[in-house]
Amino acid sequence: MAELRYQIRRFLRFSENAARQAGLEPQQQQLMLAVKGLPEGMKPTIRVLAERMQLQHHSVVGLIDRLVERGLMIRLRAADDGRQVLIKLTHSGEQWLSRLAWNHLHELHSFGPTFFAVLQNLLENQSGSKQTRIKSRARPRSKPNQR
Repeated sequence: MAELRYQIRRFLRFSENAARQAGLEPQQQQLMLAVKGLPEGMKPTIRVLAERMQLQHHSVVGLIDRLVERGLMIRLRAADDGRQVLIKLTHSGEQWLSRLAWNHLHELHSFGPTFFAVLQNLLENQSGSKQTRIKSRARPRSKPNQR
């Protein structure tokens, strides 16, 4: 588990540095990615994005405000409910995210096999220990010594 957390942290550190080098704060890049990568059928509302980012509503609003100021995102009203605010990447935002994604994919090609091996090893060990526990529970209990 420690090795998995280390590998995840390594990738996150790379991602944070890549965002800063591109002129964004890491959470801004993550928010842009959250908007772009929403599963089909999910609306990019502040509530949904806050959940996806695991942040408070007001924190996401602040991130959106800064990205709107930079021209990387816009706010729209939902067509079916004018009270609902939707978030969308601008063309410029799409371009920034595309450049960052390219860097991340390159890093994943070099880092991915190690990460996959660590994860696979962890899952195999976990699976093996579950099977051992199940087998040990299935053993018949020995009878107490009778005197």
